[in-house]
This record gives sequence, structure tokens and C-alpha cells, in this order.
Amino acid sequence: MLRTWDLSGLNWPTNNLSELSVPRSAIDVEAVLPQTQEIINQVRDGDEKTILSLTEKFDQIRPRGLRVPKAEIESAVSSVSKEFREALINSANRVRLVSEKQLRSEVIVEVTSGGKITSKWIPIERVGLYVPGGRAAYPSSVVMNVVPAQVAGVTSLMIMSPPNRDNNGWPAKPILAAAGLLGVEEIYAVGGAQAIAMATFGIGCNRVNLITGPGNIYVTAAKRALAGQVGIDSEAGPTEVVILADETANPKFVAADLISQAEHDVVAAAVLITTSRELIDNVNSEIATQVGETKHKDRIIAALSGLQSMAIIVDSLQNAIFVTNQYAAEHLEIQTRDAANIAKQIKNAGAIFIGDYTPVSLGDYLAGSNHVLPTGGCACHSSGLSVETFLKLVNIVEYTKGALAGSAQDIEVLALSEDLPAHWAAIYQRFNQGI
Repeated sequence: MLRTWDLSGLNWPTNNLSELSVPRSAIDVEAVLPQTQEIINQVRDGDEKTILSLTEKFDQIRPRGLRVPKAEIESAVSSVSKEFREALINSANRVRLVSEKQLRSEVIVEVTSGGKITSKWIPIERVGLYVPGGRAAYPSSVVMNVVPAQVAGVTSLMIMSPPNRDNNGWPAKPILAAAGLLGVEEIYAVGGAQAIAMATFGIGCNRVNLITGPGNIYVTAAKRALAGQVGIDSEAGPTEVVILADETANPKFVAADLISQAEHDVVAAAVLITTSRELIDNVNSEIATQVGETKHKDRIIAALSGLQSMAIIVDSLQNAIFVTNQYAAEHLEIQTRDAANIAKQIKNAGAIFIGDYTPVSLGDYLAGSNHVLPTGGCACHSSGLSVETFLKLVNIVEYTKGALAGSAQDIEVLALSEDLPAHWAAIYQRFNQGI
């Protein structure tokens, strides 16, 4: 089912593989920016009724209000099974444990006698968390957004999620239940670009300082359009997995993991990079068998048949590593001999899953890592959501008179070299007749 891209015979650095470009899903955010900007303008210049009207237009349902009543959240918590509660709390506890270990301590550096810098991490005051609700409800996304923010010390959290027909226009019950179980009570039944604009401008809510969480192309476009007016975590594109495998990989496991990623969306990318042609054949056979047993067969087949999904054959693991680093996948599984050593050579990936028994599905729900990750090659310069997303680094500078005096000569030289004499004067004035 996966088409094969044959890169055998090409070797790095003998061949110029730096120009290698593995096809990705064609999602044109720029194309929807004009429509998105129109929505943003309407929200900015409007009120709550404007947002409700936009919600009715795009979601074909009009909630009774923007903010979800506390009683609806409590009802959702009561409606979910004991197993759901336990699984969600277990997931949250693992993410919390990892997030707490990721917290950085305050650092004090004595730069010179009498001069010190205190580097302090300060939580962002108010954050809007976007939880998608398109083809499915994602309570796991509530965990991945809320828990790191709570650990960081964010004191004001709001959640935005699209209205759901099956819940009388409020967001899906699993989302409300997850939020309630994690102690978040400020939730709004609004999705899409209008949700991002609402939180940015404070229409029907208090405005936020940062917005996190993945969404559809209009959410991504709104984030791009409003970046600078509000902090954003990243622009989420179609989800993707790369599996780097050799002849020792289990084709049944590889096929299952490719299928699980394809289940997300018809534009999801599922890529196998391997040194084994036999593995490709066996994986394709397994895909044909396993797909027939899936609930979302048509969606999966469309994703696996798309130009963004393929099996890439290379001559060596070193070439496989090179291609993998060039692709910079959101999720990377390594199913090879000595997978941990291979992982040490990976520079670009949102998250790395090592070995046969560490599938992406584990990371999606219960590994303790975060599943909000950079897509579209952004893993070459960006990180996934973490506790640090919700923190600001502030340097506190404190110098004594003597320490400033000891630095004055160098300041004079540098300030005058930039033709900024008032900068030097600000030092000079502190010492009356000179230093």
C-alpha cells in the first residue's frame, strides 16, 4: 500500500542529499488567511453575539452561551466511567511528574565582585488552551495543555473547544470531564479562528497572554495572523510519523504504528525509512491485513495512499539517519538493532520513541511526554509543548557602586563606538567628578 521511494545508490556526503525534500501534505495556510483575517476583524470589532453567530455559521449549532456553566462541567465529570477517570488521572500524573522534573531552578551568577545576575523563571499570568473537537473529542489534549501550565504556576487558565451537537452545543463531554477532573472551570464553547481571536482581544472573556494547543487550518492561520498580539506555541500542521527500521523490525508492529498515525486524518503522513526491501514488502502485506480490521478504513487508506506517505529504501543506517534528520518528523520511532544508540544520532524530531515496545500511541496518552509537537519540519528549530512553554525567563541585574565603577571603562569604549554618548553619560553622572 505504501509507495516506495528508492534512494539506494545515493550516499551522504558523496551525493548532495542536503537538497533532499521528502514530500509533505500540501496545507496552504496562506490561502485561508484572507478569510481568517475577516473572522478576526469581526470578532475584534464585535461582541459575544458576533462570536455566537460565527459559531453557528461554521459549526451549524448555536450554543446557549459562550462560557460553559459549572453545572455542565460537573455533569460531564459524573457521566464518564470509572475507567475513564482512572486512565485520565494516570495520564495526568505521568505528565505532571515529567513536567515537575523539567522545571528549572533560579540561577544566581556572580559576574564580578559586587555584580550579580539572577535568572528567574516566571509563569505567564493567563493562558488560553485550545482543544480541538472536529472528527473526535480529545480529552488527552486537555491533559497535555493543562498539566504543564499548572506545574509552571499559571494561575489563570481558560479552555476553548468547539460546540458539540451531541452535548447540546457545549464542548464534548469527555473534554469537559477532563477539564473538570483537572480543576479547570473556565471553558468556552467556541472553536476555529473565532476562538483564537476571542482570547486574543478579550471578547466575552478576559484576554490572554499566550495561546497553546493544536487545531485545524483556520486555527493555525489565526495564530499566524495574531502572533505578536498574543503569544503562541506553534503552528500545528498535519500529524506525521517516521519509522526508522532495519531488517530486525517486526513488520506487524511497524504496520500497526503507521496505521495508527494515518487514522488521524486523510492528510496524515506515515513514512517508513529502512535498509530492508523485504521489510517494506512485509509491512505492506501487514497493512493490507490490518486495515481491514480498522474502524476508519477509508480515512486510513487515503492517508497511506497520499503523496505524503511512503517507504524510503536506503543503503545504510547512516543514510537512513541522514534522511530522518532532514525530514524532522513530529514523531520518530526507531525499530532497529541498538535503537538507543541510533537515537543519539538524531538531531531533528519532535519526540523519539525507542524500540519495539515504545509506540507513538504510548506517547499520545500515557508515556508522560507531551503529544503537542512541532510538525511540517519545524522540529529542526522548535520543541514540543512543555512546562517551559508557560514560563518566561527574566534576568534580574544587581550591581554595587564599586562593581559599576569597575565596569565603567569598558562601557565607555563600547557606548562611544556605537555613537551613543548618552549611554556613557548615564554611567558618568553617577560618579560626579569622575570615576
